[in-house]
Amino acid sequence: MGDPAGVGAEITAKALGKPDIYERCNPIVIGDAQIMARACGLVGRDDLSIHAVHDVAEAFFQYGTIDVLDMGVIGVCDYEIGQVSAKAGDAAFQYVKKAIGLAMKGDIDATVTNPLNKEAINLANHHFSGHTEIYAEFTGTSRYTMMLAHKNLRVVHVSTHVSLREACDRVKKARVLEVIKIADQACRDMGIDKPKIGVAGLNPHCGEGGLFGWEEIEEIIPAIEEASKEGISVFGPVPPDSIFSKARGGWYDVVVAMYHDQGHIPLKLEGFVYSKEKRMWEAVEGVNITLGLPIIRTSVDHGTAFDQAGTGLANELSLVNAIDYANSFAQRRSGGCFVINKK
Repeated sequence: MGDPAGVGAEITAKALGKPDIYERCNPIVIGDAQIMARACGLVGRDDLSIHAVHDVAEAFFQYGTIDVLDMGVIGVCDYEIGQVSAKAGDAAFQYVKKAIGLAMKGDIDATVTNPLNKEAINLANHHFSGHTEIYAEFTGTSRYTMMLAHKNLRVVHVSTHVSLREACDRVKKARVLEVIKIADQACRDMGIDKPKIGVAGLNPHCGEGGLFGWEEIEEIIPAIEEASKEGISVFGPVPPDSIFSKARGGWYDVVVAMYHDQGHIPLKLEGFVYSKEKRMWEAVEGVNITLGLPIIRTSVDHGTAFDQAGTGLANELSLVNAIDYANSFAQRRSGGCFVINKK
């Protein structure tokens, strides 16, 4: 459900208010029932009923009824909508931890996360920099990376939630090679038989032969060469100011970005559309996927949007995209129909 003070519950109500979602999968919300009930009212969907359960096996999986695995962590009077708080941060953390546990046990086939607030979870003494790191910790995963995807544009990252100075220091041959391999496998898992991987440089003009930096020569190129020897179709390093246009045009199936904003900015420029005339977001699309985990995790590609929380105006498209990606991954793993409840 995400941070209760953010837009997670509202966009969940909107997404699960679409009949076709139930034709593709069996969704269950992990959160608090009273928060979801209020969210339905906020988005004008009082026609949807909330079915609180304490076990996945109790869920109805029927359109018109939102099944909520009721954690009983927080109530509507325990926090302010749109405000950072330790209570809301703790609730968001507990929801995620429960989802991971259910997936690890095989009770559900995939997990889809709504946004949490990093400051809030840390105020609650859960010292993680985001969902990706929480999933890594509770699945015992040491080698993982984040993928962002919007239509045919996909990006994976060598580093994410660290300072820009530290991100430069993390551009090492072993890590770049590791991310190339993870990206190659992820594309194959998505049904791309012979993925083409473009690797971005770190420095302007890929360092211009060492004039603007040595990372390409000393770390990135050796990683590309080794990946190529292993049979991976990999290209680069490609200047960061042109690689994403090439990827959007079909040159590459996925781009390896060297740090957080290098990959996030082009994806959000593509997926986020704001109308100046209407003064609203017409589209907020894109999916965040954690690769390398033993379980499936996809997510919206935006934050808690505290400025929109409680208005009922938040856009649910990114969540719908995330559900569809999770569905696709689950189908390929099972080799058949996607069924989130394995009872």
